[in-house]
Amino acid sequence: MIDKTQYIYGIHAVLEALEAGKDIDKIFLSKTLNEETSKDISARARQLRVPVQRVPVQKIDRITRRNHQGVLAMMAAVTYYRVEDLIPQLFDQGENPFLVVLDGVTDVRNFGAVARTCECAGVSAIVIPDRDSVSVNADAVKTSAGALNYLPVCREHNLVNAVKLLRDSGFKIVGTSDKSQISYTQSDYTGPVAIVLGAEDKGISPEIMKLCDTQVLIPEFGHINSLNVSVAGGIIIYEVVRQRLNDNQEVK
Repeated sequence: MIDKTQYIYGIHAVLEALEAGKDIDKIFLSKTLNEETSKDISARARQLRVPVQRVPVQKIDRITRRNHQGVLAMMAAVTYYRVEDLIPQLFDQGENPFLVVLDGVTDVRNFGAVARTCECAGVSAIVIPDRDSVSVNADAVKTSAGALNYLPVCREHNLVNAVKLLRDSGFKIVGTSDKSQISYTQSDYTGPVAIVLGAEDKGISPEIMKLCDTQVLIPEFGHINSLNVSVAGGIIIYEVVRQRLNDNQEVK
């Protein structure tokens, strides 16, 4: 059973939360909910870029036995940002921005570990999609050792468009690939940069990979040839730090 402070249930309560602009991670709508109510909630959620999932009513029942009326909103543990709003702020503050983009990372432990490394390394923000991605809930904050209380998270409805915006804003987009011939130490990270990390099972999606200015390889010499995404991220993130310190830059 999820703690009641992490969700809002009931048609009117969820609509009021949407109207108030609360940070909502996702909304569950029962498949038996009437079509008019479903459309109303979905339309308002779409305006705020909040994902909506149609689920069997039993899924909601497993979360709460209260009178949920077939509607339940999972509250976000952090305030989400948008890339289009954050990037100008970073440049206006005189930063040399450093972002990490997570494409399809769904494991909360991996996400928390990456976030912890990012915060320690002075990363400006993490960018995630609103679907097929980990939820930034209380478990994620705990796994990150509290790093997500300080590290901005941009949740994007269209990750491809977000990466295009980063590239158009002067960021170098660097993807990780075991097919690359370029070692991660050979790429230049001293300017504005966004490191893209993919899911362990699928890697970076083809659409995102096409947008990468450079694809880099982390050499592996063992038999299993499979670094955990949080470990791979830590290696590249601290290569960025190393290069920037050698370039007499502050990390942020």
